[in-house]
Amino acid sequence: MFKIGNVEMKNRVVLAPMAGISNSAFRLTVKEFGAGLVCAEMISDKGIVSKNQKTMNMLYIDERENPLSLQIFGGEKDTLVEAARFVDKNTNADIIDINMGCPVPKITKCDAGAKWLLDPNKIYDMVSAVVEAVDKPVTVKMRMGWDEEHIYAVRNAQAVERAGGSAVSLHGRTRVQLYEGQANWDIIREVKQSINIPLIGNGDVNTPQDAKRMLEETGCDAVMIGRAALGNPWMIYQTVNYLETGVLLEEPTAREKIDVCILHLDRLIKLKSEYVAIREMRKHAAWYLKGIPGNGKVRNAVNECETREQLVSVLNSLVLETKEKEIQVG
Repeated sequence: MFKIGNVEMKNRVVLAPMAGISNSAFRLTVKEFGAGLVCAEMISDKGIVSKNQKTMNMLYIDERENPLSLQIFGGEKDTLVEAARFVDKNTNADIIDINMGCPVPKITKCDAGAKWLLDPNKIYDMVSAVVEAVDKPVTVKMRMGWDEEHIYAVRNAQAVERAGGSAVSLHGRTRVQLYEGQANWDIIREVKQSINIPLIGNGDVNTPQDAKRMLEETGCDAVMIGRAALGNPWMIYQTVNYLETGVLLEEPTAREKIDVCILHLDRLIKLKSEYVAIREMRKHAAWYLKGIPGNGKVRNAVNECETREQLVSVLNSLVLETKEKEIQVG
């Protein structure tokens, strides 16, 4: 059991918010593999305030996803607070998360995302204003620092706690590192020892064993899994099981992978239309295909698919081919 504010999770495995990835179709698919908490991709405060239609669509949450954390970003207090109020009153999100980790220039140029990492006072000011304005628990996802010379993770996390934040998620990389190099788990341990609210550790959790090691080495309250779950929701299921029983479950078969890929596709079609979903699903299909023999030539065919029928046919043909090879070898 793991708790953020008044929100209870059934385990300590959290799906990370990933821009351009963590829509409802993806989240629900991962949720069904046992994630204790799923996080929505970051949403612009200004998009919410101006009721931009594309942004409004991003606020959709299937009730089967709960508990869910919905992440907003922004650089100005007024619009951030207004957006948080809207999420609080008009969505069925359980938690409101504030992004202060996104490293991309178009976000940091707006004084949003990782730009906050340079100013613990701003963090306190912004988070306390949001906490005051909403009823739902408020959390923050951050990186350990802007660069190696500006690592204020302890001070920043303490500012979140003083401001009334209910939890912190910490990615053990700097903004400059992006997703390269090794995540620093020592800083996660330092931050955990410096605050009393829950800390979710993030960075380089690629296997169930990594998750267990992070919990043990850092003392963090939960682990956040991002890229390791792409095309591989079994990673969530395996991790939950390993943490609870110590047993490592088998990898999925090609048929199982393709069946879940098609389920994900159908949910995405329902969410965004066939035209948009097929194009978005090409990258997801490539992730699902990893580890299946002969996936290289199929990936090229996937990128040429224009309809659900074409994509499903290409995916199923790979499964049949894999089965035939297994029979020949047997």
